Amino acid sequence: MAESSGPHLRLPGGDSGPRCRVQRRERPVEHPGHNRGHRRGRSGRRRRGVGAGERTPDGMQRLLHAAAWDADGVRDDVRSYAVEHLGDPDGVLVVDETGFLKKGTKSAGVQRQYSGTAGRIENCQLGVFCAYTGSRGRTLIDRELYLPKSWTEDRQRCREASVPEGVVFATKATLAKNMLARALDAGVPARWVTADEAYGGDGKFRAWLDDRRIGYVVAVPRSQTIPSTAGCTRADHLVTQAPSQAWKRRSCGAGAKGPRMFDWAVASLPVYEWTTAAGWGRWLLARRALTPTTKGEFEIAYYMCCAPTGTSDNELIRVAGSRWAVEDCFQTAKTEVGLDQYHVRHYDAWYRHITLAMLAHTYLAVTAAIAPKALAAASSRSPSAKTDVSWHT
Repeated sequence: MAESSGPHLRLPGGDSGPRCRVQRRERPVEHPGHNRGHRRGRSGRRRRGVGAGERTPDGMQRLLHAAAWDADGVRDDVRSYAVEHLGDPDGVLVVDETGFLKKGTKSAGVQRQYSGTAGRIENCQLGVFCAYTGSRGRTLIDRELYLPKSWTEDRQRCREASVPEGVVFATKATLAKNMLARALDAGVPARWVTADEAYGGDGKFRAWLDDRRIGYVVAVPRSQTIPSTAGCTRADHLVTQAPSQAWKRRSCGAGAKGPRMFDWAVASLPVYEWTTAAGWGRWLLARRALTPTTKGEFEIAYYMCCAPTGTSDNELIRVAGSRWAVEDCFQTAKTEVGLDQYHVRHYDAWYRHITLAMLAHTYLAVTAAIAPKALAAASSRSPSAKTDVSWHT
């Protein structure tokens, strides 16, 4: 897979295929005993790595535990590679989390917590990810392991899992901001951020996006407070006031079974100079399902939006729909490159495995993007068509 004699790692793609150049990322080995500790695990775990083309797992375990390389440096190389081949001026950064089901209590960050992957509370680790999506493709470009307070407040437990002493508790929204900051500071071409309500419902997260002057369409709970000159109201209460002509049937992107069709309504919200930059506007976006639930109700999702004045309704809808890109990345990374196929307990080994999976996933995304059929499809795409709250009719 790799050419180890030169200064870069080259993934095979033929003379005309995409090449991912990963700089040497050597660093001192901080925990030389990790490999020995891991090998003492159960025989089932010892076999991990055999599927990577080796007769024994020793080489893979050394790569994850003892080899001298910088996972964060490789992460930066992966991000640069993604931007080189998938970069889009209208790109969207998507933050979300995924669960990794585990047994036992030794893996860094593991505890009983809600896993969206399982749809219930499970014993699992949670990884917070940043994906990049544009007209040419999508991939994962950053990752952080969420450490609950049950871990950060138990330093002995952290030491046993090789969690660095300087790592303190950080909310998932804080981890998301750290990843977004790295992407924006590195010059990733993106005009938008989108996220589900676990992040969008955090006022500090939205305020941080405001300060970074990047547009966003983020989901919020139905109880989200919406300020107006007539007094504050809830998002769901405001949407009940939308006239019937405000609802428009639109696709927010292609899905596995065709266009993702919903009814959408957009309302302009009041703008105050102490909360909104000059030349920027705010909107409430509502997405209504076309088929009722078993209770006969049409589910509605709510989004807070902030972007330059003049942004079209269709653009807000497009960005809202782009959040599904990260779900697609999770699915393909788990099924195609083994994102969740690991048996490591230590903090740095988790980052190493996940980073290598991201590298493989990005290579596949780039390969698909530059294939003739993908290029033909991309070239044929066309763009989609008394109160101080104004509904767009």
